[in-house]
Amino acid sequence: MIDQRGAHAAGEATFVGFEYIFPAIRGVQAGREFFVSMCPLRLIPKIFVFDDDEIAPEVRAQRVLNKGRLPALTRYILDNPDDYVFSALTASIDGEITFEGIASEGAGMRAGQIRVPMAARFLINDGQHRRAAIELALKENPDLGDETIAVVFFHDAGLGRSQQMFADLNRHAVRPSRSIGVLYDQRDDLASLTRLLALKSPVFKQHVEMESSTLSARSRKLFTLSALHSGNQSLLQGLELKRDEAAVLAQAFWEYVDTLIPEWAMVRDRGMTAPDVRQNYIHSHGIALHALGRVGNSLLRESVDATVWQPRLKKLAAVDWARTNTDWEGRAIIGGRVSKSHAQVTLTVTYLRRMLKLRLSPEEQRAEDAYQRGES
Repeated sequence: MIDQRGAHAAGEATFVGFEYIFPAIRGVQAGREFFVSMCPLRLIPKIFVFDDDEIAPEVRAQRVLNKGRLPALTRYILDNPDDYVFSALTASIDGEITFEGIASEGAGMRAGQIRVPMAARFLINDGQHRRAAIELALKENPDLGDETIAVVFFHDAGLGRSQQMFADLNRHAVRPSRSIGVLYDQRDDLASLTRLLALKSPVFKQHVEMESSTLSARSRKLFTLSALHSGNQSLLQGLELKRDEAAVLAQAFWEYVDTLIPEWAMVRDRGMTAPDVRQNYIHSHGIALHALGRVGNSLLRESVDATVWQPRLKKLAAVDWARTNTDWEGRAIIGGRVSKSHAQVTLTVTYLRRMLKLRLSPEEQRAEDAYQRGES
């Protein structure tokens, strides 16, 4: 019986004289060589490893794999086999790297191939979730194995250097705003519907911030695209509608709501400024659009006929949306600031339902009871 160390040595021995050969372009950063290559997807799970979850953080070179992210990443590949995009992996090679250029001078000195012994260890510095998703996707669709992904190879200079690489690669990473994600998403029907509303509907046209998910104090916009998207998402959730039907229904809903909130029209007519409305009222904030969408959804689930849901929504005109309304304190406003936490959205929904004489769900009733007891 061979112990673990003996098995590892025996495994390395079987690779003696065998190499991985990757096409590569040679570069230099901070005086260190690196190589940009392409790897077939089927090779990714076999040669790239990441640290064990049970290893202490201080002796790992990357964060623990978040398995909760994998289903969405895997479905993204499988559902878009002709249209998915993955950025490059970054990996360190713990072993000898031999670069062979296609020429001895000129540009050919930087292009060629690298040879890496099969006994070498490949450690992912950035992209472990992409690597794991690729492995899962290949199990369902092996044909993806012939496709390639870019890989940036560095020579492994030890744990400290690998940890620093991970820190540096993620130090300045900035996730794009939710608004710009909606603006650029061409696959999602709801994102397309929201863009169309923002650009064409008289309620929102020229009054929606399309890129940022926050509004500056002086912004002339009333809404953000991400807030409108959240409102549409809650409004249309669970409704079995064709895309065109959903777009027509959403536009009809928001245009009717607009007739019940006079300040929105006053901004369009220049009777009030957008900053003044945002500062003094909460109805253009994300929490309000989300809550209005949820209330609208419960009405539309019963009937999408405007002659049925509009009369039931009409009492919305009696809602006092002013920040000075003490009813909002602890619901939509915490410590003087509008809050869009899950609890605050729920309490705003319960307030609107009570104003409209609508039944609360069990979750909403529990939240409202806790609020009334002063436990929120």
